[in-house]
Amino acid sequence: MKHLNNALLPHQTAAVEKLIKLKVGALFAEQGTGKTITTLEIARRRVESDKISHIIWLCPCSAKQNIRREIVKQSPDELCSMITICGIETLSTSIRAMSYLLELCQNKRCFLVVDESLLIKNPWAYRTKNILQLAEKCQYRIILNGTPVSRNEADLFSQFYLLDWRILGYKSYWSFAANHLEYDEYGNLRRVLNKDALADKIAPYTYQITKSECMELPCKHYKTYYFNLTEEQNIEYGEAARYLLDDINEWKPETIYRLFSGLQAVISGKRLVFNRKGTHFDTAEFFRNPMDNPRLRMLLDCLDDEKTIIFCHYESEISQLCTLLPEAVRFDGKVSLKKRDDALIKFSRDKKYLIANKNCAGYSLNLQFCHRIIYMSNDWDLGTRLQSEDRIHRYGQEHNVEIIDICAENTIDEQIIRCLRNKEYLLDSLKDKIKDKQNIKESLLEYVHGAKKDIFDCDELGRSNKDAKNIPRYKCI
Repeated sequence: MKHLNNALLPHQTAAVEKLIKLKVGALFAEQGTGKTITTLEIARRRVESDKISHIIWLCPCSAKQNIRREIVKQSPDELCSMITICGIETLSTSIRAMSYLLELCQNKRCFLVVDESLLIKNPWAYRTKNILQLAEKCQYRIILNGTPVSRNEADLFSQFYLLDWRILGYKSYWSFAANHLEYDEYGNLRRVLNKDALADKIAPYTYQITKSECMELPCKHYKTYYFNLTEEQNIEYGEAARYLLDDINEWKPETIYRLFSGLQAVISGKRLVFNRKGTHFDTAEFFRNPMDNPRLRMLLDCLDDEKTIIFCHYESEISQLCTLLPEAVRFDGKVSLKKRDDALIKFSRDKKYLIANKNCAGYSLNLQFCHRIIYMSNDWDLGTRLQSEDRIHRYGQEHNVEIIDICAENTIDEQIIRCLRNKEYLLDSLKDKIKDKQNIKESLLEYVHGAKKDIFDCDELGRSNKDAKNIPRYKCI
């Protein structure tokens, strides 16, 4: 088979050389470091050696078009014809798509690629169960993501269970939780235990790379612009807090989520409308004139002549901004997949603002011609936050990147931003642990053998024979 159309960079070659030895593996590479081309080279070599005959590439639905373009750009025609792309979200509901992929697995020797694997972190989700069913029929599997976790180390379970349960050593989430998760008396996660043991287990099957390790990029500059709620909003915020707090049941996490979402709606310019039983609420616009919303006014004050991506949490925020800003283009679920490409072309040419949500514009887009992002409103998800930042902070960016958060002072907004910062520290800590374990084992093998040796032979790393029996040795034969 012909080589890829572009040569690999040194860090991409290093990733291929490690992961090609494994039937299963994880590539945790930050956005812009080349996860796609690295995986394509692994696939190409396996096709060339007749180990696989087809590639099933699962990715977020919003990323399908961009992934397809990248595959066509990098791959020879022969390899392109062997790749089937499917949206991860599609596997939550589509029996037809699932049946088609199962038939592919039945008739071909498939290599399963799960791109943005954090989307399967929930072990009870339909999509996770369906992808696990596919994985059982694929001898070769790889997960791709910019970061290994978005909440805490519990995110690792489903991702590595998909590769092989023996990597972490637990056949069920409850066994994993019993050894690594400590809950309080109300069932809320208090802390994660034995983090070093987790890092030790996954390091042999993981290649990890950050942008700072393989390329020089301009700096990120973070700013937070604060505003105050109107007097009427403050009253609504206080009443909503009291009402929702009265309904809090520590044994029912959904009541806590309802409190958070209700308060966040109020500070974003919504009014809560409860049903008769008071168990659920809808939202209505608080301000008849959107320009009376202090959050919107603060955002408009931040705008200048620079091209800017504006991420919004609510669909109504996107609609309001698209109405108020004639130089804006919309990029969310209301825009069809076919029209999203047109929106990106317009933004790259003469439009100043891309108004989007993170679920649609947070994955796989290359927007480094822009160097400014404003988060009109945030949520608690660190994974999508980091992904969305990396749409502009990637290879080819020539300017310092400016990232602005709009924040309602003395409200839950401040807690959300603080929580995102704390999660980022947790993520950096986990990455360091994995990197340390990986480096120690590689150095040990070089010292003992003085030559290239299979790093995944656990007996040679000092494990007992009894332990080693339960560890999969994924060497390609």
